[in-house]
Amino acid sequence: MRNVSCLGFSAFLVVGVVTAQAQSKSAEPRVVRYHTTMADVKYVYGVASPVARLMPGDILETNTVDAFGNAIQRSGDTLSLVKGDNPLTGPFYIEGAEHGDTLVVKFLDVQVDSKQGVGAFAPGFGALNTTFYTPMLNPPLLERIWFYPVDTVRNVAKFEAMDSKFSLDIPLHPFLGCIGVAPTSGEARSSIVPAENGGNMDAPEASAGHTLYLPVNVPGALLYMGDGHAAMGDGEVAGTGIEIPMRVRLQVNVIKGKAIRWPRFENEEYIMAVGAYRPLDDALRIAFTELVGWMHTDYQISELDAYELLSKVARIHLVEMVDPNYVVMAQIHKRFLPPPRK
Repeated sequence: MRNVSCLGFSAFLVVGVVTAQAQSKSAEPRVVRYHTTMADVKYVYGVASPVARLMPGDILETNTVDAFGNAIQRSGDTLSLVKGDNPLTGPFYIEGAEHGDTLVVKFLDVQVDSKQGVGAFAPGFGALNTTFYTPMLNPPLLERIWFYPVDTVRNVAKFEAMDSKFSLDIPLHPFLGCIGVAPTSGEARSSIVPAENGGNMDAPEASAGHTLYLPVNVPGALLYMGDGHAAMGDGEVAGTGIEIPMRVRLQVNVIKGKAIRWPRFENEEYIMAVGAYRPLDDALRIAFTELVGWMHTDYQISELDAYELLSKVARIHLVEMVDPNYVVMAQIHKRFLPPPRK
């Protein structure tokens, strides 16, 4: 892990150590700090010994390594140095969370933790490449790696073309490509898979100012995160965003007795439902079915009225179409909704 300072975090994270700041008399949330290294990352979402335990209302300050495990650092480095895709920080056990509850993750601050990001072509991966899912007669694109210098003062990363004299600045939008909980039925899901438990959704909405809702499938929920992106285009078509380590500050809570089937996001303007599946049209159907159900349950709109309204005012975000499941976000602006059920 490169020792790069991160704006917004005053606390020093000690490697391998969990610290907690007790609540003050003014009932400030407790802050739990955990620092991960490559020695303790995970590569699956599943039941594992927690690295820290959080109470509902606690604030977690932690870090993530990049999707390559921070292995790609300089010209000449190759993907053969990577030990595994999307190393995960966690799991974090949330006290009181049980099957049938909803875990609430409020993103308070998500920031890059390096002066350089990485993008790459990987053979057999990418929306415009030969893959195991879409085999073609032409050979896969060869491995290629781009480096993106990051300027946190100007809040940009620099794209430098490899085959021509061309460069430009890309605005930073730091977010977690991977965040999810242990799946149900004792399953273990690969860190590259987006599914009902969240996982590798690659959703730019996993960023400051948004709240994520996840189904709780096992005691403690077991929250994992990783795969930080400094920026990413819709679809993540070449297979990577600007991959980069992250510093994260988030708050966890639990909604008791309320079960959801798929992840949901919310901010001040929109409610958003996630669908992750193949083919792409099934991912879209899941997302819209979940959004209709959300509108019916929480906003007292009949399912058919919600279906009709979404046909007129919904927005669709194609999040990514390169992972084992594709991800679609269906959303509606809150100005089109009545007040939520109390």
